[in-house]
Amino acid sequence: MEFGILGINYHKAKLNIRDQVAFTDSMKMEFMQAAADSSVEQCMILSTCNRSEVYFFYDQESQYESMRGLYQQTFPMVDVTEYLISFTGKDAISYLYRIAAGLESLVLGEDQILGQLKDALDFARTMGHSKKELNKVVRDAITCAKRIKTELRISEKPLSVSYVGIQELKRRVGIGGKSVLVIGSGKTAVLALKYLKEYQAAQIMVCSRTLSHASAVREEYPEAIIVPFEKRYERFAQCEIVISATASPHLILKKEEAGEILPEAFLDLATPRDIDPAFADIPGVTFLNLDTLSEIVDENRRERQRLVEESRQLICDGVEETMEWLKVSRMDSTIESLQQRCGEIVEDSCEYLNRKIDLSSRERKLLRKVLNASLQRLLHEPIQELKHLESAEEQDMYQELLERLFQLKPSK
Repeated sequence: MEFGILGINYHKAKLNIRDQVAFTDSMKMEFMQAAADSSVEQCMILSTCNRSEVYFFYDQESQYESMRGLYQQTFPMVDVTEYLISFTGKDAISYLYRIAAGLESLVLGEDQILGQLKDALDFARTMGHSKKELNKVVRDAITCAKRIKTELRISEKPLSVSYVGIQELKRRVGIGGKSVLVIGSGKTAVLALKYLKEYQAAQIMVCSRTLSHASAVREEYPEAIIVPFEKRYERFAQCEIVISATASPHLILKKEEAGEILPEAFLDLATPRDIDPAFADIPGVTFLNLDTLSEIVDENRRERQRLVEESRQLICDGVEETMEWLKVSRMDSTIESLQQRCGEIVEDSCEYLNRKIDLSSRERKLLRKVLNASLQRLLHEPIQELKHLESAEEQDMYQELLERLFQLKPSK
């Protein structure tokens, strides 16, 4: 039994291709059933905005090729041949580990993929297409990823300028319990609102040139207070922090028009700049813009890359443990059959002796224990040898031999 991966991801396929090669839940069910009909009984599908990948176990090379053909047939409107990634064996398991740790993500070290991987496994299990082996390799990858996140904390080095800016405000002046004026209503401004709410700002005011845009933001953040654009300077007296992220081609906050009462901090997330850099010269005022934040983001990116290198050894160790488990598990069915055969012999012997000898209940229990222990002792060393067989060829040879010698049911 071998582990394989097929699919597309953002490394080779652009968004217009990925949009066409995405699995709905019904498509996942149909695909996994078709795989089972081709004797691929363990199959999981991870479909996100950045990847549509299939993870599965197969016995023969022809089954792997069948999965490749099935994937291509699932998306007949797209020729996925030039975009298809393909991994088998140890390479596939290593890739899965990197997926779980966020090392194959568009944003290096991000956490979201871990939840997506868990959901994918839960879906496969619920549909009856994930068994012991697939459960094991995915859970091992998730466990390793959690260890990496706990020990190395890669995702705690943010790469989003908005998030870095809010974190810097929190570090320098604090956000909890304070009043914040956010100027702008685009994606960057809305992202800033999300982080402000997360850090428990007491009051959030939203100011935009277009009232309808500000109202749309308020639908998502109903607690926000809408401020007319022309009143923005007047609100300086009522807030401690000002954040600006508009698409204006020129400054919208000028020092000479601000008056005497000023907020304690300014955060300019716009390009070109929204806020007059002269505010930075005022004593007691904290001023942050993209130049300051870009240095922090670059440093975080370098630190993430360093931590990624550290994580590779943890991944390597985890992959080796999983490979060892898979190697041993190939013999599990044979070992279980041997032990079952041992149990049958014990029961037959006990039944015969009970008919021939008048034994008490206690003596019968003792007899069963002694017979079972004796046979288990006889099997102990052969079982250990089976667990340490190195090659698949040796394992197949021993399985066939033991099935013949002990009249065991075929393992496959």
